[in-house]
Amino acid sequence: MIDIREFIKTNIENNMFKGVVIGISGGIDSAVVGKLLVDSIGRDKVFGLIMPERDSSPNTVSDAILVCDYLGIKYEIINISGVLRKIGVYSLKPPAFPFPRIIQKKYSRNIWTNEKKPFIQDLTTQGDKSFSENLAYYRTKPRIRAIILYFEAEKRNFAVAGCTNKTEYLTGFYTKWGDEICDIEPIRHLYKTEVFELAEKLNIPQKIINKKPSPDIAPGITDEFALEIDYSELDRILIKIENKEDLSDENEDSVSKIKEMLENRKYRETKQLHL
Repeated sequence: MIDIREFIKTNIENNMFKGVVIGISGGIDSAVVGKLLVDSIGRDKVFGLIMPERDSSPNTVSDAILVCDYLGIKYEIINISGVLRKIGVYSLKPPAFPFPRIIQKKYSRNIWTNEKKPFIQDLTTQGDKSFSENLAYYRTKPRIRAIILYFEAEKRNFAVAGCTNKTEYLTGFYTKWGDEICDIEPIRHLYKTEVFELAEKLNIPQKIINKKPSPDIAPGITDEFALEIDYSELDRILIKIENKEDLSDENEDSVSKIKEMLENRKYRETKQLHL
Protein backbone atom coordinates (compact mmCIF):
# COMPACT_ATOMS: atom_id res chain seq x y z
CA MET A 1 0.00 0.00 0.00
CA ILE A 2 2.90 2.34 0.73
CA ASP A 3 4.23 1.69 -2.77
CA ILE A 4 0.85 2.59 -4.31
CA ARG A 5 0.77 5.87 -2.44
CA GLU A 6 4.30 6.70 -3.51
CA PHE A 7 3.42 5.73 -7.09
CA ILE A 8 0.52 8.17 -7.05
CA LYS A 9 2.40 11.03 -5.41
CA THR A 10 5.48 10.69 -7.62
CA ASN A 11 3.58 10.45 -10.89
CA ILE A 12 1.23 13.32 -10.14
CA GLU A 13 4.20 15.53 -9.27
CA ASN A 14 6.39 14.38 -12.18
CA ASN A 15 3.63 15.06 -14.70
CA MET A 16 2.92 18.48 -13.17
CA PHE A 17 -0.73 17.80 -12.37
CA LYS A 18 -2.29 19.95 -9.66
CA GLY A 19 -4.59 17.19 -8.47
CA VAL A 20 -6.82 14.31 -9.57
CA VAL A 21 -10.42 13.92 -10.74
CA ILE A 22 -12.06 10.58 -10.04
CA GLY A 23 -15.43 9.15 -10.96
CA ILE A 24 -17.10 7.92 -7.76
CA SER A 25 -19.57 5.16 -8.55
CA GLY A 26 -20.44 4.04 -5.05
CA GLY A 27 -18.53 0.80 -5.70
CA ILE A 28 -15.48 -0.65 -4.02
CA ASP A 29 -12.90 0.10 -6.74
CA SER A 30 -13.46 3.85 -6.89
CA ALA A 31 -13.73 3.98 -3.09
CA VAL A 32 -10.33 2.30 -2.69
CA VAL A 33 -8.69 4.44 -5.38
CA GLY A 34 -10.22 7.56 -3.86
CA LYS A 35 -8.83 6.69 -0.43
CA LEU A 36 -5.37 6.02 -1.87
CA LEU A 37 -5.46 9.37 -3.68
CA VAL A 38 -6.47 11.26 -0.55
CA ASP A 39 -3.77 9.54 1.50
CA SER A 40 -1.17 10.30 -1.19
CA ILE A 41 -1.79 13.90 -2.22
CA GLY A 42 -4.39 15.23 0.22
CA ARG A 43 -8.18 15.55 0.01
CA ASP A 44 -7.98 19.15 -1.21
CA LYS A 45 -6.36 17.90 -4.43
CA VAL A 46 -8.97 15.22 -5.16
CA PHE A 47 -12.29 16.03 -6.85
CA GLY A 48 -15.09 13.49 -7.23
CA LEU A 49 -17.68 13.22 -9.97
CA ILE A 50 -20.87 11.24 -9.46
CA MET A 51 -22.50 10.54 -12.82
CA PRO A 52 -25.79 8.61 -12.54
CA GLU A 53 -28.22 7.99 -15.40
CA ARG A 54 -31.67 6.53 -15.96
CA ASP A 55 -30.64 2.91 -15.44
CA SER A 56 -28.44 3.49 -12.40
CA SER A 57 -29.29 1.68 -9.19
CA PRO A 58 -31.49 3.70 -6.80
CA ASN A 59 -28.59 3.48 -4.32
CA THR A 60 -25.88 4.73 -6.69
CA VAL A 61 -25.96 8.40 -5.73
CA SER A 62 -26.40 7.88 -1.99
CA ASP A 63 -23.58 5.30 -1.90
CA ALA A 64 -21.31 7.58 -3.93
CA ILE A 65 -22.04 10.50 -1.59
CA LEU A 66 -21.26 8.19 1.35
CA VAL A 67 -17.84 7.52 -0.21
CA CYS A 68 -17.14 11.20 -0.92
CA ASP A 69 -18.11 12.16 2.61
CA TYR A 70 -15.90 9.40 4.00
CA LEU A 71 -13.01 10.67 1.87
CA GLY A 72 -13.75 14.26 2.79
CA ILE A 73 -13.50 15.43 -0.83
CA LYS A 74 -15.45 17.97 -2.82
CA TYR A 75 -17.71 16.45 -5.44
CA GLU A 76 -20.33 17.23 -8.06
CA ILE A 77 -23.31 15.21 -9.26
CA ILE A 78 -23.84 15.29 -13.03
CA ASN A 79 -26.76 13.25 -14.35
CA ILE A 80 -25.88 12.04 -17.85
CA SER A 81 -29.39 10.88 -18.80
CA GLY A 82 -30.02 14.00 -20.90
CA VAL A 83 -26.91 13.45 -23.01
CA LEU A 84 -27.71 9.77 -23.51
CA ARG A 85 -31.28 10.60 -24.48
CA LYS A 86 -30.16 13.33 -26.87
CA ILE A 87 -27.85 11.04 -28.85
CA GLY A 88 -30.46 8.30 -29.05
CA VAL A 89 -29.15 5.72 -26.56
CA TYR A 90 -32.42 5.27 -24.68
CA SER A 91 -34.39 4.97 -27.92
CA LEU A 92 -32.79 1.54 -28.39
CA LYS A 93 -34.80 0.19 -25.43
CA PRO A 94 -38.38 0.42 -24.15
CA PRO A 95 -39.07 3.41 -21.88
CA ALA A 96 -38.15 2.64 -18.28
CA PHE A 97 -40.60 4.90 -16.47
CA PRO A 98 -43.80 2.75 -16.63
CA PHE A 99 -42.06 -0.40 -15.40
CA PRO A 100 -41.09 -1.19 -11.79
CA ARG A 101 -37.42 -1.87 -11.09
CA ILE A 102 -37.96 -5.62 -10.71
CA ILE A 103 -39.33 -5.83 -14.26
CA GLN A 104 -36.42 -3.75 -15.59
CA LYS A 105 -33.96 -6.14 -13.93
CA LYS A 106 -35.70 -9.20 -15.39
CA TYR A 107 -35.69 -7.61 -18.84
CA SER A 108 -31.95 -6.84 -18.71
CA ARG A 109 -31.04 -10.28 -17.40
CA ASN A 110 -33.11 -12.03 -20.05
CA ILE A 111 -31.32 -10.15 -22.82
CA TRP A 112 -27.97 -11.37 -21.46
CA THR A 113 -28.94 -14.97 -20.68
CA ASN A 114 -30.70 -15.53 -24.00
CA GLU A 115 -27.35 -15.24 -25.80
CA LYS A 116 -24.80 -18.03 -26.20
CA LYS A 117 -21.57 -17.06 -24.43
CA PRO A 118 -22.70 -13.44 -24.05
CA PHE A 119 -19.48 -12.13 -22.50
CA ILE A 120 -17.34 -13.65 -25.26
CA GLN A 121 -19.67 -12.07 -27.83
CA ASP A 122 -19.24 -8.84 -25.90
CA LEU A 123 -15.44 -9.11 -25.97
CA THR A 124 -15.34 -9.82 -29.71
CA THR A 125 -18.22 -7.46 -30.62
CA GLN A 126 -20.13 -10.27 -32.30
CA GLY A 127 -23.79 -11.23 -32.33
CA ASP A 128 -26.88 -10.22 -34.27
CA LYS A 129 -28.23 -6.70 -34.78
CA SER A 130 -30.12 -6.76 -31.50
CA PHE A 131 -27.02 -7.74 -29.51
CA SER A 132 -24.96 -5.11 -31.31
CA GLU A 133 -27.49 -2.49 -30.27
CA ASN A 134 -27.22 -3.76 -26.69
CA LEU A 135 -23.46 -3.26 -26.80
CA ALA A 136 -23.84 0.26 -28.17
CA TYR A 137 -26.47 0.98 -25.51
CA TYR A 138 -24.33 0.24 -22.49
CA ARG A 139 -20.85 1.04 -23.84
CA THR A 140 -21.84 4.63 -24.55
CA LYS A 141 -22.41 5.30 -20.85
CA PRO A 142 -18.80 4.92 -19.61
CA ARG A 143 -17.59 6.74 -22.72
CA ILE A 144 -19.76 9.76 -21.92
CA ARG A 145 -18.48 9.64 -18.34
CA ALA A 146 -14.89 9.60 -19.61
CA ILE A 147 -15.53 12.76 -21.64
CA ILE A 148 -16.95 14.54 -18.59
CA LEU A 149 -14.06 13.38 -16.40
CA TYR A 150 -11.53 14.85 -18.82
CA PHE A 151 -13.55 18.03 -19.27
CA GLU A 152 -13.54 18.64 -15.52
CA ALA A 153 -9.92 17.51 -15.12
CA GLU A 154 -8.47 19.71 -17.84
CA LYS A 155 -10.23 22.81 -16.50
CA ARG A 156 -8.24 22.28 -13.30
CA ASN A 157 -5.02 20.83 -14.75
CA PHE A 158 -5.88 17.65 -12.85
CA ALA A 159 -5.17 14.05 -13.85
CA VAL A 160 -7.98 11.53 -14.37
CA ALA A 161 -7.75 8.49 -12.11
CA GLY A 162 -8.73 5.05 -13.40
CA CYS A 163 -10.27 2.35 -11.24
CA THR A 164 -9.69 -0.79 -13.32
CA ASN A 165 -8.33 -3.74 -11.33
CA LYS A 166 -6.21 -6.62 -12.60
CA THR A 167 -9.11 -9.06 -12.87
CA GLU A 168 -11.04 -6.66 -15.09
CA TYR A 169 -7.97 -5.86 -17.15
CA LEU A 170 -7.01 -9.49 -17.78
CA THR A 171 -10.51 -10.61 -18.68
CA GLY A 172 -11.42 -7.50 -20.68
CA PHE A 173 -14.22 -6.59 -18.30
CA TYR A 174 -14.16 -2.89 -19.12
CA THR A 175 -15.31 -0.65 -21.96
CA LYS A 176 -12.84 0.18 -24.70
CA TRP A 177 -12.40 3.98 -24.90
CA GLY A 178 -14.53 4.23 -21.74
CA ASP A 179 -13.61 3.39 -18.16
CA GLU A 180 -10.10 2.34 -19.23
CA ILE A 181 -9.22 5.88 -20.36
CA CYS A 182 -7.27 7.70 -17.65
CA ASP A 183 -3.90 9.18 -16.68
CA ILE A 184 -3.10 6.97 -13.70
CA GLU A 185 -4.20 3.45 -12.67
CA PRO A 186 -3.42 2.83 -8.97
CA ILE A 187 -5.00 -0.66 -8.65
CA ARG A 188 -4.45 -2.29 -12.02
CA HIS A 189 -1.91 -4.65 -10.40
CA LEU A 190 -4.46 -5.88 -7.84
CA TYR A 191 -6.91 -8.71 -8.41
CA LYS A 192 -10.50 -7.98 -7.40
CA THR A 193 -10.22 -10.13 -4.29
CA GLU A 194 -7.09 -8.16 -3.34
CA VAL A 195 -9.05 -4.93 -3.75
CA PHE A 196 -11.55 -6.25 -1.21
CA GLU A 197 -8.70 -7.08 1.18
CA LEU A 198 -7.21 -3.61 0.75
CA ALA A 199 -10.63 -2.01 1.31
CA GLU A 200 -10.82 -3.66 4.73
CA LYS A 201 -7.36 -2.33 5.63
CA LEU A 202 -8.30 1.16 4.46
CA ASN A 203 -11.51 1.07 6.53
CA ILE A 204 -13.74 1.69 3.52
CA PRO A 205 -17.38 1.90 4.72
CA GLN A 206 -18.71 -1.63 5.23
CA LYS A 207 -21.81 -0.89 3.16
CA ILE A 208 -19.57 -0.35 0.12
CA ILE A 209 -17.51 -3.48 0.80
CA ASN A 210 -20.66 -5.58 1.16
CA LYS A 211 -22.19 -4.42 -2.15
CA LYS A 212 -22.24 -6.81 -5.06
CA PRO A 213 -19.85 -5.35 -7.65
CA SER A 214 -21.72 -4.02 -10.67
CA PRO A 215 -20.92 -1.94 -13.76
CA ASP A 216 -24.23 -0.13 -13.02
CA ILE A 217 -25.10 0.23 -16.70
CA ALA A 218 -28.22 -1.96 -16.82
CA PRO A 219 -30.69 -2.90 -14.06
CA GLY A 220 -29.90 -6.19 -12.35
CA ILE A 221 -26.59 -6.84 -14.11
CA THR A 222 -23.80 -7.47 -11.59
CA ASP A 223 -20.19 -8.27 -12.47
CA GLU A 224 -20.47 -11.92 -11.51
CA PHE A 225 -23.75 -12.31 -13.39
CA ALA A 226 -22.18 -10.92 -16.56
CA LEU A 227 -18.98 -12.94 -16.18
CA GLU A 228 -20.94 -16.06 -15.17
CA ILE A 229 -18.43 -16.84 -12.42
CA ASP A 230 -17.78 -15.50 -8.94
CA TYR A 231 -14.68 -13.44 -8.22
CA SER A 232 -13.14 -15.85 -5.72
CA GLU A 233 -13.05 -18.67 -8.27
CA LEU A 234 -12.12 -16.35 -11.12
CA ASP A 235 -9.15 -14.84 -9.27
CA ARG A 236 -7.97 -18.18 -7.94
CA ILE A 237 -7.80 -19.63 -11.46
CA LEU A 238 -6.28 -16.47 -12.95
CA ILE A 239 -3.51 -16.53 -10.35
CA LYS A 240 -2.82 -20.20 -11.05
CA ILE A 241 -2.63 -19.49 -14.77
CA GLU A 242 -0.30 -16.56 -14.16
CA ASN A 243 1.98 -18.71 -11.98
CA LYS A 244 1.72 -21.71 -14.34
CA GLU A 245 0.29 -23.86 -11.56
CA ASP A 246 -1.65 -27.10 -11.90
CA LEU A 247 -5.35 -26.58 -12.73
CA SER A 248 -6.50 -30.18 -12.43
CA ASP A 249 -8.35 -29.52 -9.17
CA GLU A 250 -10.36 -26.66 -10.69
CA ASN A 251 -13.72 -26.92 -12.43
CA GLU A 252 -13.03 -27.73 -16.09
CA ASP A 253 -15.83 -25.53 -17.41
CA SER A 254 -14.58 -22.57 -15.35
CA VAL A 255 -11.01 -23.02 -16.55
CA SER A 256 -12.16 -23.27 -20.17
CA LYS A 257 -14.34 -20.18 -19.77
CA ILE A 258 -11.51 -18.12 -18.26
CA LYS A 259 -9.00 -19.21 -20.88
CA GLU A 260 -11.45 -18.14 -23.57
CA MET A 261 -11.73 -14.73 -21.90
CA LEU A 262 -7.96 -14.36 -21.83
CA GLU A 263 -7.69 -15.35 -25.47
CA ASN A 264 -10.35 -12.89 -26.62
CA ARG A 265 -9.53 -9.89 -24.42
CA LYS A 266 -7.14 -8.73 -27.18
CA TYR A 267 -10.19 -7.35 -28.97
CA ARG A 268 -10.74 -5.00 -26.04
CA GLU A 269 -7.31 -3.37 -26.30
CA THR A 270 -7.24 0.21 -27.59
CA LYS A 271 -5.27 -0.33 -30.75
CA GLN A 272 -5.86 1.45 -34.03
CA LEU A 273 -5.35 0.15 -37.54
CA HIS A 274 -3.28 2.45 -39.70
CA LEU A 275 -0.99 2.46 -42.71
